[in-house]
Amino acid sequence: MTVIKIDKTEFASGLEKLKGSNKLFSPAKKGKDFEFAKLDAGEVPDLEGCRNTGMSPKSLIYPQSETMFEYTTEEADPDANLMKDVEKDYAPRVVVGLRPCDAYSFKLVQRNFESPEYRDPYWADSYEATAFISIACSQPYSTCFCTTAGCGPFHEEGSDIILAEDGDGYIAKAVTEKGEKLLADAGWATTAEGGEDKFASLKKAAEEKVTSSIDISKVRDMAILDLYEADFWEKEAFACINCGTCTFVCPTCWCFDIQDENKGKEGVRMRNWDSCMFPLFTVHGTGHNPRDQKYMRLRQRYMHKLKYYVDKYEDDVLCTGCGRCIRMCPVNIDIRRICDKMNSYVKA
Repeated sequence: MTVIKIDKTEFASGLEKLKGSNKLFSPAKKGKDFEFAKLDAGEVPDLEGCRNTGMSPKSLIYPQSETMFEYTTEEADPDANLMKDVEKDYAPRVVVGLRPCDAYSFKLVQRNFESPEYRDPYWADSYEATAFISIACSQPYSTCFCTTAGCGPFHEEGSDIILAEDGDGYIAKAVTEKGEKLLADAGWATTAEGGEDKFASLKKAAEEKVTSSIDISKVRDMAILDLYEADFWEKEAFACINCGTCTFVCPTCWCFDIQDENKGKEGVRMRNWDSCMFPLFTVHGTGHNPRDQKYMRLRQRYMHKLKYYVDKYEDDVLCTGCGRCIRMCPVNIDIRRICDKMNSYVKA
């Protein structure tokens, strides 16, 4: 694929060209943190001031609250008591400045929302309408462990274009045909001499800065029930307050609940993010709750990410190693520690 050099002034002008036919989103400073927001005319992304956003960009594809249908119970209305689709906007969008771990997260999540057996049109249509211009990490956090989670600071899967800072500009590598088209539409075409070698050199230097890691080599071969019944879950869950922060900041958590909300004779059916850490998450209609203890809910989260997903797809963990859950947890629960407990567990 094409590797070019983009001067930072050309980068800004290229983004303005893309705004003509796309909605652009990028990290923006909001209070003490950064979050993804729409770029208006004349605005440029703050790629140098943001190491990573507090929240992942998953809400751009999969909103925290999303109206699916609307209805009325007004008998005089010919559509009374019928669920009607709510009009959606799937106009082309470009997300600029997300990290490779976040771009990769959508490929992991895609298995849940779009598979040979079923397709979630809300997620899938939104994802197909979106292009991703990621920027490689040259300064990872101490909590980042992407290189041992099937990812990395220069990971390409999930990105359409990946940028790497290089002096007064960026080396840009088109990863997909969609990325090639974005380069052409933006007018970025300056050949980067020795671009592939430079890109590889920057990648090697960045990967060496990632010093944190996880290991699931033994977990892969363990029996599910042995890990499920391990004796460390209650101790690890002792400090947990079931706030759900870990699941909301996680780019690969996808759980949701569907609810109806109505006022008078008008109503909507919507889906909202849910969390396996919430006490009501698995309450049955009968009132029975198979996970009524918090250690059971914590166990579900980590077994899903580090064991169930791995076994089902015979692949890497349901995690990109972004480290958000470690940085954001108010009681310092650390997925790396729990992974180590799982990997070193020996059934008595």
